[in-house]
Amino acid sequence: MIELLSPAGSPEAVIAAVQNGADAVYLGLGDFNARRGAKNFSDEEFQKALRYCHIRGCKVYVTLNTLVGDREMERAINAAALASGMGADGIIIQDLGLVKALRDALPDIPLHASTQMSIHNLAGVEVAAEMGLTRAVLARELSLEQIKFITKHASIETEVFVHGALCFCYSGQCYMSAMIGRRSGNRGMCAQPCRMQYSLGTAQEDYPLSLKDNCLADRLRELEDAGVACLKIEGRMKRPEYTAIVTDIYAKALKERRKPSAEEMRLLEQAFSRQGFTQGYFNGDRADMFGVRQDTDRADEAVFSRVRKGYAEGEVRRVPVHFYPVAGKGKPIRAIAFDDEGHRAVASGPVPERAKRQGLTAGYLEDQMYKTGGTPYLCVENKAKADPGLFVPAASINQLRRKLIAQLSEERAIPPERDVGYMPKPPADRKPIADPKIIFQLRSQDQLQPELAELKPDYLYLPAQLMEEHFDRVLPFINGGTTPVAVLPRVIFDGQTAEICALLERLFDRGVREVLLGNLGHVVIAKRTGMRMRGDFGLNSFNSQSLEVLRLAGFQSATASFELRMAQIRDLRKPLDLEMIIYGRLPLMVSEQNLLRSPSGRIYQDQTQLADRMGSVFPVVQEYGQRSVIYNAHKLYMADRKDDLYSAGLWGLRLLFSNESGRECVEVAKGHLGQSDYRPNVLTRGVYYRGVD
Repeated sequence: MIELLSPAGSPEAVIAAVQNGADAVYLGLGDFNARRGAKNFSDEEFQKALRYCHIRGCKVYVTLNTLVGDREMERAINAAALASGMGADGIIIQDLGLVKALRDALPDIPLHASTQMSIHNLAGVEVAAEMGLTRAVLARELSLEQIKFITKHASIETEVFVHGALCFCYSGQCYMSAMIGRRSGNRGMCAQPCRMQYSLGTAQEDYPLSLKDNCLADRLRELEDAGVACLKIEGRMKRPEYTAIVTDIYAKALKERRKPSAEEMRLLEQAFSRQGFTQGYFNGDRADMFGVRQDTDRADEAVFSRVRKGYAEGEVRRVPVHFYPVAGKGKPIRAIAFDDEGHRAVASGPVPERAKRQGLTAGYLEDQMYKTGGTPYLCVENKAKADPGLFVPAASINQLRRKLIAQLSEERAIPPERDVGYMPKPPADRKPIADPKIIFQLRSQDQLQPELAELKPDYLYLPAQLMEEHFDRVLPFINGGTTPVAVLPRVIFDGQTAEICALLERLFDRGVREVLLGNLGHVVIAKRTGMRMRGDFGLNSFNSQSLEVLRLAGFQSATASFELRMAQIRDLRKPLDLEMIIYGRLPLMVSEQNLLRSPSGRIYQDQTQLADRMGSVFPVVQEYGQRSVIYNAHKLYMADRKDDLYSAGLWGLRLLFSNESGRECVEVAKGHLGQSDYRPNVLTRGVYYRGVD
C-alpha cells in the first residue's frame, strides 16, 4: 500500500495529520533540519508525538536534512541517536558526511535521501542505496515517465512530492539566500528569494522566479501504478489546518481510488495556493508554472475553524483490533486482544457470579467488547465464549475492554530495539607539500584566449560540450602543460546519459582524462568512460566526513562548499585534495525553467540578467538542457588574502569565470598571479568570513 506522508511543523499539526489519514508524518528535531523556522519539537514533545502516532499506526520520520559542520557533527549524531532510541521510523538526511557517520553510529535506523541531495536519475538512487539509504526522495523537477523509469529499476524505495511549494532552483543547489542574506537554504534558513520581485531583461518588475504550488491530487493512481512507495505533502511551515485539509483530501482520494471532487480542489486552493496549481514538471510541460500568493487564494477563518474542530475533537483514526473474551465458571473473566502487527494484550476481571435471571451469552459479551468508540481502535473480530448461567456486570466487561486497549497501546508505543555502533573517527589528514594549483574555469568560446593559455594554469575546467566543439582553442592550454578537465552539468537525466557518455568517450580519445562532477549520481558516467573524477561545489562538501565519502568513491579531489567560513575550510581534515573557489560570480541557482526563452518558445539570446529592487544585477546564462543558471551580482575576490589561502591546506585555487569577456579573464588572471595590479569592481568576500545562519 502506498504511503501518504504529511508535514508536521508543530505538535498540533501531528494531530491534524494523523486524524485526517496520514500514514506517516515528518518533523524537525533540533537545529539540523531544512525548516528551522518551523516550531520544531523539544525532546518531550517529540516523545509525545511518537507515542501518539505509533499507537495510531502512523510512522514518524525525523528531518536532519541540512549540511553539518565538523563541530556540529557529534551533536547531529546525538540528535539522531535520541530519535532512534525513542523509536523514530527513519531519518531524512542531506549531508553525505552525516550519512556515513550515522551508518557507523546507528546501523539499524532507516535513512532516507532528502530531496536536498538533488537525486534526479537512477544512478543517483543507486549511489544512495550503496551508501545504505533505504529510500530516495526524488527531485521535484522529474516527469511521470522519468519517475516510472527510476522506480522500476531502483533497488530501494522512491518517494515523490505530490503537493505544495516548488522551489525555482533544484533543492540542495540553491545558494542565493546564503549569498545575499547569509540565510542558507542548505542550513534550514532559506529567506525565499525566489518569491521576491525582479526585473528580467527588459521586462518590468514581476515575479519571474515564483512558481505555483504543485498538485497531483488527480494523478495518484498513476504514481501508485508506477511503484512509488511514498507520496509526500510539503508544508512544515504552514498552519496545522493546512495539513488537515490537504491530508484529508489526498487520503480519501487514495483510499477510495478516485480523483478529488471540484469542491475538494477548491478547498485545496483555499488552504494554500499561488494563483492555482501546476503539474508542469510532472507532465513535462513547463508553460504556465508561475504564480504568487493572492488574497483570492485564501480560505476564510471559518473554514479553518471548522477543520480545526474536526481534528481536535474525537478519534477518527482506527487501528484494527481482535478480541477473544472468555467467561468460565469459577474462573476470572479474561480476554486477549491483538492487532495486525503482532502486538498482544491479556487482561482479566472478576469471577462471574451465578445468574439470577437470564445468564451471560457470548453474543452479549461480544456486543460489549465491540464498543471501542473514542479510542484509536476498531474491533474487526470478536469471538467470545461464555459458560451458561453466569453473570458479569457490564461495568466489569467495559473495564476489561479498557484494560486491554490501554495495554495494547503501551505495547504499540514501545520503541524497537536497535543496535548502537560507534562514533566515527575523523578521517586522515593529507597536507599538501607544494603551493596550491591554479585552476581556470571558463564557460564560453570567447574566453578561450591564447593569452590566457600563456599564463599556464595547472588545470583548465571547461564544459564538456564546449571542450569538444572548440578543442582547437583548448590545445594551446594543453601544449603549455595545462591539464584539461571536462565539466559535466549538475543535472543529467537518464535520457541524457548516453549522449553525455558518448561525448566523454570522444574527449577521452583526444587525451582528456579528467572530469568534474557536481552530483554523485554522475559517478557512473565517469567510471563508464574511464575518467578520473574531481568533485565540484554541487556536492556540498561541508565537513571532513563528506570529503572521506568522496575519497572512498574514487574522487581525486573535492571543492570546499563556498558556504563555509575560511576558518572552517582551514580546519577541515583533508583525506583527499581540496580546492576552493577564490574568484568569480558564484552560481546561485540552477533551474529547469528557461529564463532565456521567449513567450513563443524561441531562445532569443545566450544570456540575460535579473535585477532586484535594490538595483543588484544577477547574470542569467543558459546551461546544458536549456536550463537557467543565475550567478551572483558581485564577484568573489580573494587575491589579496593569500596568507589565509596558503595557510588553509588547499590543493587548488579556482578562478571561476562566468560572463566575463576574454580580455577581462586575462586581466583578472594576471592580477591573481601577481603579474598586474588589476582589480575588478563590484566585489565580495562571499561568506568566507561572515558565515551563514
